[in-house]
Amino acid sequence: MLTYAAAVLFLIITPGPGVLSAAGVGSAFGFRQALRYLIGLFIGSNIVGAAVISGLAAVILANPAIRTILMVASLAYLVYLAAKIAFAGAKIAFVESKRGPGVGAGVLLQVINPKAYAVNTALFSGFSFAPDNYTFEVVIKLLVMYVIWLPIHLGWAYAGASLHKLNLSHVAQRRINYAMAGAMLTVVVLAVIATFKTV
Repeated sequence: MLTYAAAVLFLIITPGPGVLSAAGVGSAFGFRQALRYLIGLFIGSNIVGAAVISGLAAVILANPAIRTILMVASLAYLVYLAAKIAFAGAKIAFVESKRGPGVGAGVLLQVINPKAYAVNTALFSGFSFAPDNYTFEVVIKLLVMYVIWLPIHLGWAYAGASLHKLNLSHVAQRRINYAMAGAMLTVVVLAVIATFKTV
């Protein structure tokens, strides 16, 4: 079980769409908005977990067309979130962002996020420690995941919100928003490269 906990830690703590967007929302819109977004990420993560545990995800993702649609939707949504963060407070009509992403945005990101399915599949199909009692094993794995997932995501959101609370100059805050958005776009580029390498 310690191996499983270490795998959860390293798979979740590494910058991916969830933690980077949580930091970005915190930086651009503050901790309260980031908390709403995190609730959505948590709900979405549980939806993905349930799909993986039940085997529904394996059936659906066996179809290459559905995998491609999810990947394209995920990448497009990450670009949209990056623009929303980058232009927080801007008066540019097509991305004007007075209100940050909330619960629905977090749920949507996780449900269309291929990394969420890959991570959950790796964690729930491997690291068996109670092969005679699958229900017990799943419950313990979920509890361990929650204990690690919550502080990591709260930490990233708080780190972003701490920058927001500094009351930096408009230019400095804009640069931070651009940096957060740039980090998210880097994830998009890496995902595209990884996709083409596996094709």
